[in-house]
Amino acid sequence: MKTYDWIVVGGGIAGAALAYELAKSGFSVLLLEQYSTSQNATRYSYGGLAYWSSSTPLTRLLCEEAMSTTGYAYARYHILAQELDADIQFRELDLLLTISADSDPEVTAALYNHFAIPPRLLSVQEACELEPLLNREAISGALTVKHGHIHPEKTAQAYIQAFERAGGEMQISQVLQVLQDGVKTTTATFHSAKVVICAGGLSRQLLKSAGIPIKLYFTHAEIIETPPLDIRLRTLVMPANVQRFQLEAESTQVDALWDELGNELVAPILDVGAIQFQDGSIRIGQISRAIADPHVKVNSEVSEKWLRRSVGQILPTLENLSGTWYHCLVAFSSNQLPLIGAIPRFESIHVFSGFSNPLVLIPPLAKRFANFANGQEDEIIRQMLI
Repeated sequence: MKTYDWIVVGGGIAGAALAYELAKSGFSVLLLEQYSTSQNATRYSYGGLAYWSSSTPLTRLLCEEAMSTTGYAYARYHILAQELDADIQFRELDLLLTISADSDPEVTAALYNHFAIPPRLLSVQEACELEPLLNREAISGALTVKHGHIHPEKTAQAYIQAFERAGGEMQISQVLQVLQDGVKTTTATFHSAKVVICAGGLSRQLLKSAGIPIKLYFTHAEIIETPPLDIRLRTLVMPANVQRFQLEAESTQVDALWDELGNELVAPILDVGAIQFQDGSIRIGQISRAIADPHVKVNSEVSEKWLRRSVGQILPTLENLSGTWYHCLVAFSSNQLPLIGAIPRFESIHVFSGFSNPLVLIPPLAKRFANFANGQEDEIIRQMLI
């Protein structure tokens, strides 16, 4: 049986980008994905590229490499469509961060001063001129900043197609167990010198099957997706006071609680947001739940009612639109930095997951990871190694 240099587990944008970069670097690579039709966080993402939100020298450098604000010619997103020979629907649009009616706009705006490009504070009138679908009674103002955007699923597929053109192989097969020399799946056992786990919210469970404890977590995220519509949403709308990061911080205080299936670590939250894609479809979200079981069943009817009612308070036109409720897992770490590299004491097993700003950070880090794996020294990867 063939032995690969690398097996990449997970066909979302993290696995797809990393598999492509590894194959392009000359490695023999097998990419494994359990679903022929995507059901991962990439598929249900808003597609936003928050390159403006870097707040440390490390993240600023990576954001510049992804989507430069200073004219860096080789920033990944400026050349990615051409390199992958695909339309990833890359564009720039206005991000509108709504400030609730009971919050002080100036205080909220000050929370963003440490970012590379602080958003501009808008009055209620200015916010409604920028996004006419807003309910002016529900806000005290808003923040705005230019924001990158892609079609996330098309981008992942573009990476996979380029990966296969570069000689990579892909199999639709569910990984049951991670081994020191490969993986066992529902269809076969595949062998490799190294394995890298890019399975998002399933990564913790997969690594646990190999006896590897890792501080990687996941939320259950829920959205509604509409068919193409004539309604025009001009901006990407999100709340200025995002609750998700607080939920992540609180839920990771005691790592051991994540090993007790079914534990609900903290109460669920809903961050009201919406984005319209170029085909006219709208994604509305999002509910986040910190429940330790990746396979737990969520009451979709109750969730959908909560989601629609909450969105209707900010964007009334969207509340009753025809749409389908979806659920996926979103991986995260305890410090908003991804977990990257070989796992101590299990040197053949690697991880590439837990990104808090995934669509921005993954393309430059995948390229750096592949170069590092090929023997090229990289101080950024060194800083991020587990």
